[in-house]
Amino acid sequence: MNFLANRFVNRVLHKTLWAALLPLCALWGIGQAVADHVTPQPAALSMPSVEWPTEWRGNPLRPLALSEVEQRFASHFPGALARLTDGRQVLVLRQVNQPTRMLHPATDCYRGLGYRIHNEQLEVQADHARWRCFVAERGGRAVRVCERIEDAQGQGFTDASAWYWASVAGQSSGPWRAMTVATPL
Repeated sequence: MNFLANRFVNRVLHKTLWAALLPLCALWGIGQAVADHVTPQPAALSMPSVEWPTEWRGNPLRPLALSEVEQRFASHFPGALARLTDGRQVLVLRQVNQPTRMLHPATDCYRGLGYRIHNEQLEVQADHARWRCFVAERGGRAVRVCERIEDAQGQGFTDASAWYWASVAGQSSGPWRAMTVATPL
């Protein structure tokens, strides 16, 4: 009886185990190849200095210091980051030369900082571009936030995931600039 049990284990279970593990190993290998293709290597992270705009919709811009949270984010961000103001609203600009999952929606940032998000919607603004907008509230203060990502040819994205997959698939080329505009309410 023990001989039959060992034979069963050796023939059936081991073959079943290998039949299950081999495809998983192959998928893992493919996943690693894709990750290596789209994950920037440290040498590729360096970006020449970026020339940021000096005006926004006809109003002069001045640079602002990055907050502590923004500085921490920027230290790991594979691109360039700037915070500017026209005296009324704050612009956060991010620029990358290759696809990255670190270019994520502003709603994620605001939620992570404890804001309540509501009134999410797409809208076409005065510049005839489509933007994703929402209201963020915390501690009795509210801010209206609008964002979009543009590629080198001016193609716009209102969804970070759609931008990411279009850039990975070669349907959009960089450098890409993400623009987030926060206006106090």
